[in-house]
Amino acid sequence: MCDNARNFVGAKRELDELRTLFLSQQFQEQAIKVASDDKIVFKFIPARSPNFGGLWEAAVKSFKTLFKRSIGTRILLHDEMQTVLLQIEAILNSRPLTPISNDPADFEALTPGHFLIHRPLTAIPEPNLDNVPENRLAVWQRTQQFTQRLWKRWSEQYLSDLQNRTRWMRQRENLTVGSMVVLKDENLPPLKWQLGRVAELHPGSDGNIRVITVRTKDGSYRRGISKICVLPIRDNSKLSPEET
Repeated sequence: MCDNARNFVGAKRELDELRTLFLSQQFQEQAIKVASDDKIVFKFIPARSPNFGGLWEAAVKSFKTLFKRSIGTRILLHDEMQTVLLQIEAILNSRPLTPISNDPADFEALTPGHFLIHRPLTAIPEPNLDNVPENRLAVWQRTQQFTQRLWKRWSEQYLSDLQNRTRWMRQRENLTVGSMVVLKDENLPPLKWQLGRVAELHPGSDGNIRVITVRTKDGSYRRGISKICVLPIRDNSKLSPEET
């Protein structure tokens, strides 16, 4: 029950039209045709079985843990909460997945953002507010401080999780020249990833690669392999029992 305000009446009319559209046979046939042309297939996990969705549940758990640590017991206004959540959503969808091409001069990686808006998600860099007392910050600055803290924790954890620390019971493949890598950099702003290509390998006396030269848009750097993550990410399901 509500009053007869024009916005409520207009909303009811829009919902009625939307319901009629969804129930029309022509709309259903068109939706099925588009999904078929794009080879879209919906697959559902069993009801009340979240363990079947471990791939995304792990990401949700990681986000919730870091969100609680960053926000804590603070009470945010609606606009503050919405701003922080949208920025965190952009952070999670900015992560690099795999190189877009095999061109050694191409430093762009495929991200979840490409599936949403057909391009990488970006943001205007904000001043580092991590060490500024909260009582000296404006409302916008406070939301940016929360976002920066979560970005720093999540990006470090995410890149660390990409490096499989397994027992050295089996020889692992060495890096190859031209491979795309993500460089670990604790000073990057949110949604910014340092991508590069392996330009040169520096093997040790045992033939294993522990140091490489990485070429980026800003120049070339020598890094230890503990400071880089190779793309695409290796599928853990394909590891042998000795590596798990």
